[in-house]
Amino acid sequence: MNEFLIVIHRDLTSKDATPSPEQMQASIKPFQDWIGGIAAQNKLVNPPKRWDLGGRVIKQNNTVINGPYAEIKESVGGLLLIRASDYDEAVEIAKGCPVLKWGAVVEVRMAMPTA
Repeated sequence: MNEFLIVIHRDLTSKDATPSPEQMQASIKPFQDWIGGIAAQNKLVNPPKRWDLGGRVIKQNNTVINGPYAEIKESVGGLLLIRASDYDEAVEIAKGCPVLKWGAVVEVRMAMPTA
């Protein structure tokens, strides 16, 4: 089994970037069910984290700016570490992420062995 990082990116700048309380409530159960399904298959490596919208970006010459990825409109909204046999399986798991229907983008990356 390989380990894969699933990164959930959210749009933070458009008028639709902040979901309504109703949309937030509606998204909780499907997301919990998706995570629970991954865990039930023993493919969840660590519990998922929810990330603060703020952050810091360090640039060349140790310049620090507030906010994640200040030059783009998307930011990391969540990270999962899962187990899958290959990219195809990891992508199939990622396709089940319910926040995709609310405009999120989900990225999949395989963990590489360290030397």
